[in-house]
Amino acid sequence: MELDFLASHAESLPDKPAVICGGEVLSFAALSKRASRVAGAFTTLGCAEGDRIAWMSFNSIAGAEIASGLRRAGLVIVPVNYRLRGQEIAFVLNDSGARVAAAGPDHAEAMAAASPDVKGDVRFVAVGDSVPGGWLVYDQLLRQASDEFEAVGGGLGASMIYTSGTTGNPKGAWRPNGVDIANVLQVISIFELAQSDIHLMCGPGYHSAVGFFSALHQVLGSTVVIQPKFEADAALDLIERHRVTTTFMAPTLLQRLVDAQERHPRDTSFLRAIILGAAPCPFALKERAEKVFGQVLWEFYGATETGINTVLRPEDQLRKPGSCGTAVPGQEILLLSDDGTEAATGEPGELMVRSSWVAEYYNRPDATTRSLRDGFFSVGDVAYRDAEGYFYICDRRIDMIISGGVNIYPAEVEAVLHAHPAVMDAAVIGIPDEEWGESVKAVVQLRPSARVTSDELIAFCGERLAGYKKPRSVDFVHELPRDAAGKLLKRNLREAYWAGAGRKL
Repeated sequence: MELDFLASHAESLPDKPAVICGGEVLSFAALSKRASRVAGAFTTLGCAEGDRIAWMSFNSIAGAEIASGLRRAGLVIVPVNYRLRGQEIAFVLNDSGARVAAAGPDHAEAMAAASPDVKGDVRFVAVGDSVPGGWLVYDQLLRQASDEFEAVGGGLGASMIYTSGTTGNPKGAWRPNGVDIANVLQVISIFELAQSDIHLMCGPGYHSAVGFFSALHQVLGSTVVIQPKFEADAALDLIERHRVTTTFMAPTLLQRLVDAQERHPRDTSFLRAIILGAAPCPFALKERAEKVFGQVLWEFYGATETGINTVLRPEDQLRKPGSCGTAVPGQEILLLSDDGTEAATGEPGELMVRSSWVAEYYNRPDATTRSLRDGFFSVGDVAYRDAEGYFYICDRRIDMIISGGVNIYPAEVEAVLHAHPAVMDAAVIGIPDEEWGESVKAVVQLRPSARVTSDELIAFCGERLAGYKKPRSVDFVHELPRDAAGKLLKRNLREAYWAGAGRKL
């Protein structure tokens, strides 16, 4: 068993703040005791090592307790995107085989609404005052548990993070053995993280990188300041008040942070690392960020399935426009041309990764097999490498839209649009958006004599999908471009919208 680092810090740093959220502070000693109570409580519910526990909430101290306690008990936390609704939630619970599903006060209602579609004997636990009928109460469970628990699991433990799939159903990126501690220490070293750091967790915790970087700081014995939901001015206030040194965020959040700092500057002089991921960061935004925060930007390329594959250091951000950095040691990156040969320098190829980080898709051996080639894993991105070994993401093999760092697959949205009685044909694409990187555009062909407005179609999608997946705009056309075999020519559609964007994505 790997080291129980929380127990170690509770012994060596008992009074140091481990997590701070609003006016609530838990020391390492207190967090360790709460984690033991969580471990005992969920074990009492019949959970055994390796069982999955679904968790749906905004960022919170309860979330930190639950993650730490499940790790100690050898259980696996399955973060549920809190924007999901109905059958979307039920799918994650059913697919993961969750034994217990817990929800915070703002999300118990949504999870309860999904529960009729959940299969099996799943116990539901409410954290906070909102307790649906028949649910267990988190605080009561912890009061009945002991603050002593003999650890079963250690390190960062096994993980299962759901990421959207091309068919519309999400896929669980499953690491039954977790991330090797050597890889954890390597990332800590690469990003120059230290026990003295104070880390701001401000993005949604269901995002793999948000949770991972917060966990890295716990491994170190650093303090993590938790912001329940990102709001730029409040984030800057937290950075100033707690002398935050590190944070992770998607470029969309960075843009809002820069805007807020330009409007009302705070003291961010202790901030030394803003780590960017989840989507490409526009060069103009990097220039603005360096003006207000200094040379503090780090950027990486990676995926939920493959971990962190490349890193671009602060000194290279403006020197290498458009680059996502060089390969992380231990990450074998192969760029494959369409003919299956390795792409030459400067030539684009499908980006394939081989390392101990790579996950498998839970319950989806077919999807895992399709993504693998000779041990190399691909999520469908296309990149090229320059003469200095820096990588540049330039296209996608799949139609995924990345809006605000969140993956959206058009097939899922198109399926909903096709269900509308007025729609004959529909295509969903990503179009340029200054704030979000891309926004969801629906291009629709109506049935003869049918009438429907764009607002009505957007509302129709919003009732059946998480809010971020619904189209932001709709264009109506007489006919969608298809080839002789009936294949939709999405590239033809995109060209008109991306022609003046100055980038291909």
